[in-house]
Formats: sequence, structure tokens, C-alpha cells
Amino acid sequence: MNDRTILVVGTFDTKNDELDYIAGCIRTQGGGVVTMDVSVLGDPAEPTDISKHQVAEAGGHSITEAIASGDENTAMQIMARGAAACARDLCDSARIHGVVVLGGTMGTDLALDLCQALPLGVPKYVVSTVSFSPLISPDRLAPDIQMILWAGGLYGLNAICKAALSQAAGAVLGAARAVEHPAATRPVVGMTSLGSSCLSYMKSLKPALESRGFEVAIFHATGMGGAAFERIAGAGAFACVMDFALPELGNWMAGSVVSCGPDRLRAAGRAGIPQIVAPGCLDLIDFAGWQDIPERYADRPFHAHNRLIKSSGLNAEERRATARELATRLAEARGPAHVILPRGGLEEWDRPGGAAHDAEALEAFCAELSASVSPPVQLTEIEAHINDAAFAETALAIFDGWLDAGIIPAPTQG
Repeated sequence: MNDRTILVVGTFDTKNDELDYIAGCIRTQGGGVVTMDVSVLGDPAEPTDISKHQVAEAGGHSITEAIASGDENTAMQIMARGAAACARDLCDSARIHGVVVLGGTMGTDLALDLCQALPLGVPKYVVSTVSFSPLISPDRLAPDIQMILWAGGLYGLNAICKAALSQAAGAVLGAARAVEHPAATRPVVGMTSLGSSCLSYMKSLKPALESRGFEVAIFHATGMGGAAFERIAGAGAFACVMDFALPELGNWMAGSVVSCGPDRLRAAGRAGIPQIVAPGCLDLIDFAGWQDIPERYADRPFHAHNRLIKSSGLNAEERRATARELATRLAEARGPAHVILPRGGLEEWDRPGGAAHDAEALEAFCAELSASVSPPVQLTEIEAHINDAAFAETALAIFDGWLDAGIIPAPTQG
């Protein structure tokens, strides 16, 4: 009996040999396989377990309708909806324990939707010609997706692409055997930060929250981390969020690639999760290390963090705009929201004498946020830096008040 079964997905009309090779590798290692064809025009060499007709119907249409659309993008989106629905049904009925999807740009587009439909902890591997490409925005990524670059795999099997395909087969089966699925033994507080030197409040907050019976999950707010945070918050996995690092919001407003899309600071509010929010790093715009700093930012405070990421400061007017946007998004929340405004600075480089310190712009931001936040959203202003002990103490006081009032459910004693 096979101990774990893997869903193998792709366009079997054009990639039959490659998909069969992956399936064979999984079976050789003792795993089971369910095959799903997401082709539109052609047919596989042999029938698959889930046919393209079943996939299209699960997407609300027929293959005939997909073809009749006359547009490959429209047709593939039909197949993407159907593939996601079929995969979720297979997962919910415990017929599969992981998935590997093979594709170029079309197959990868479908794969991203399919992977987002599966729960956290179900291994999700995408073997793609565009893995890690800037074509893929962070908001399309499932929180625990794995990607493998499909080198030499555009058309047909060869020794080079077999190296990637065989690794993918071993990786997804091994992951399905080894995964420790999330278990809700303690309520989870979702927290954001930017490293541990730029923002350091988690060093005291994490043990303090754990002593209260909570688990703490900290997300790195560099685009991918914020996307994962938003998706998990939207699924209702957090008892409370401490969203204290918001550079992705400012980056998105400024057009930087270091963002997680347009919905940052929205998922927890839509889910009604209690939010304690602070504008950590909302004074900066981040750039990828390989980018040249645009000329319009040349006269700003600048900090090169490492070869992957560097930052320039936002000016006073830009900071006013981010303050208004923060307030607007929190006003949409369906649950309680409380903003802490540390008037002494928003990240370590923002201290007096630091590379990103701009006292005038910081004051402009503080004044705008103070004027923009209105009930029912609460605002607490403190004359301290975000990395000072006073900030963490204020956050804990708000958290404890909500815990005492039953707004945050108390951990089960056991």
C-alpha cells in the first residue's frame, strides 16, 4: 500500500512524457499518484485520473466552451478554477497528500491558483520555467509553496531537465511523508517585523506572549512574508495580530517591487481579527539590491542593508499619504483595531544621527496619522522609539486589556 499519494498536474497533451516521468519517479519511491490533465486543445497519450473535461466542468464550463472562447488566457483561467476546485476536493477527502505541478507561463499561472486553494501544510511543488521570476507577484504565492526552476524543460525530456524533475518528485513525496501539519494546540499571535536589528520589539514580546499561553508567528515584511501573513490572517488562523512592520504598504504606494500587492493591512480586518498596529518602517521605500535608486530619490536618506535590499527615505508629503492610507485601511476593519504611534522613530535607522533620520518628515507623518485615525479605531501616541521598551510595554498593555475583556480568546488551560 502506498503511504502517500501525490497529485501530478499539467498539460498532458504537450508535456505527457515529462509528467509521466515525474509520476514514474514518485511510484519508484513507493508513492501513489493521481494524474490531472489541464490541457485544452489536445489529449494525453493515455487517460488521466482526472480528465480535462472534469477539470473544465469543475471550473463552471465545458472544454467546448473553453475552446470556443478563442482566447488562451480565458480558457486557461477556466481550467485554473477547475483545477483548484478538484485539488481541494481531493485534499479534503484525503485522496492526495501533496501536489506537483509542471508548466511554463500558462501552467505556472494555473499552478499558483491551485496551490492557494490547498491548506497550509499540504506540500505544494511547482516546477516551472519561470520559477523565482519577477513575473510572479508575491500575492499569488501560497504561504508554503515550493518552486523549482525547470532548466532545459521548455520542450521534451533531456538529461538536464530530468535532474529537476526527479528532484521535484523526491521532494514532494518526501515532504508529504515528513510534514508536521499545523496543530491548533495554542492560539497564535501573528506578528510582522523587518529583521531583528531594524525592528527588535519581538525579542521581548515573543516570550511575554508565550508566557501568557500564546504561540507567536513572526513574518518578515519583505513582500513574500507580508503576502503569507495576509493569506494566513484571512483564513482566520490568528487570535490577534501585532502588525508592526508596514514597509510593504509604503513600497506598494511608491511602486516598488518589494511589496505584496494592493491588499496589505486588509485581511485581518476583513476577518474580524483584533489588530494592534504600528507604522514600523513606513518611513522607507525599499528597493531590490540589483536596482539602481531612481533619480528622484537621490537626495533622500539612504541605507544599504545588504546586497539584496536597500532603502531610501520617504519625504514629508509621501509620509502624509502613507499615514492617510493606513488610517483608511484600518477604518474598514470588522474587528477592533488599535494603533500605537511611536513619535520617537519608526525603525532603528530613524534614530537621531541614524542614516534614515528625518525629524521634519517624521513629525509630518505623526501629525497626519494623529489627525486621520478616528473611532472606532483607537490611537495611542507614545514619546518613544518603536525599539524602546516603552513600545513593547504599550503593546502588551493593549493586548492584556483585550484578553481581560474577552476580545482575544484566552488560551485553554491544560
